[in-house]
Amino acid sequence: MTVLLEVRERLKLIYSKYEAVLLPVAKFLLAFLVFNTLNSRTGYMTQLNDTTIVLIVALTCSVLPAGVMVAFAAAISLAHMYALSMEVALVGLCAYLVLYLLFFRFSPRDSLVVLLTPLLCAYKIPYVVPIVVGLLCGPSSIVSVGSGVFVHYLIELVTDSASNIKLMGEEDVLAKVRLIIEGITGNKSMLVVIAAFGVTVFVVYMLRRLPVNYSWTIAMITGAMVDVVILLIGDLLYEINISVSGALLGSLLAVAVAKVIEFFRFCVDYSRTEKVQFEDDEYYYYVKAVPKMTVPVSTKTVKRINSPQAREAAGAKGASRPTARGDGSGRGSARTSSRPQGRSGRSVVVKNSMSEGTGNGYEEWS
Repeated sequence: MTVLLEVRERLKLIYSKYEAVLLPVAKFLLAFLVFNTLNSRTGYMTQLNDTTIVLIVALTCSVLPAGVMVAFAAAISLAHMYALSMEVALVGLCAYLVLYLLFFRFSPRDSLVVLLTPLLCAYKIPYVVPIVVGLLCGPSSIVSVGSGVFVHYLIELVTDSASNIKLMGEEDVLAKVRLIIEGITGNKSMLVVIAAFGVTVFVVYMLRRLPVNYSWTIAMITGAMVDVVILLIGDLLYEINISVSGALLGSLLAVAVAKVIEFFRFCVDYSRTEKVQFEDDEYYYYVKAVPKMTVPVSTKTVKRINSPQAREAAGAKGASRPTARGDGSGRGSARTSSRPQGRSGRSVVVKNSMSEGTGNGYEEWS
């Protein structure tokens, strides 16, 4: 355990030292992955599928706040919808405006949650989101998680309905709008996932704040179980065809990721818990203090020790070196210095550069 704690402290030191470089690089990689995923899932506007454009936009997002990355992702998805059908783009724009108002009202700081939720849903590992968000954020983040799930199912609906939309003529405006709206409102799977993730975030948040030992571990395990149970109940009621094995494996992966986050964020030693009681003029205080697990980072110091023979040899060599003194004519004459050495027996050489014809000589003394 001590080795792991030392590794954690070293990683923290590295991050604090190179934060100005590591943070933009991480934002660039996230933006590049998000935009590439959008292009691969939709890709109706071929101009945006160019890797050069994706790199330029990702580089721009690396030096800007995370909210700008959300705006770029929304703009790219709307551009692909517009290339498919203008009616689909209008429905998507209205949906994004509603989500933006909810997001701006309740959780304006959860831009990464809105980005990571549809990204992890696209890669079939969405169960990490509610547990990690419940551990690190508050109940208002339920809106961010729900918005991310909605965006994932909206893009999935557009891609599944693309073939039918292309077959419709330009005069079938209402039919295209009805197809998208009915697909959104009638998507039982989306509603069940939003409900399951929202309840999981709330349960994990409430349990990890309890003043009991191992509250974070209890919260993440209970949250994983609640998430799976709600999904299974929704599958039984609405036949949404959720994979039971996928939900179990995803929940186990979520708990593993949550344990890693706990090690870096909430690593405490319950064996050294102290309970303190004191009072003032108005209250009695009962305090439970749990110390954090910290270890000092060990540093290695290299000290060079010269033997007496090496010092004598260095002193003798320095005493017999030739020296030169300028005479003002640009030429130097060599001589041997026999100045006394210091106590340590080491020689010190000081050189002053001389340019021919300038009259400045150089001296070498030991």
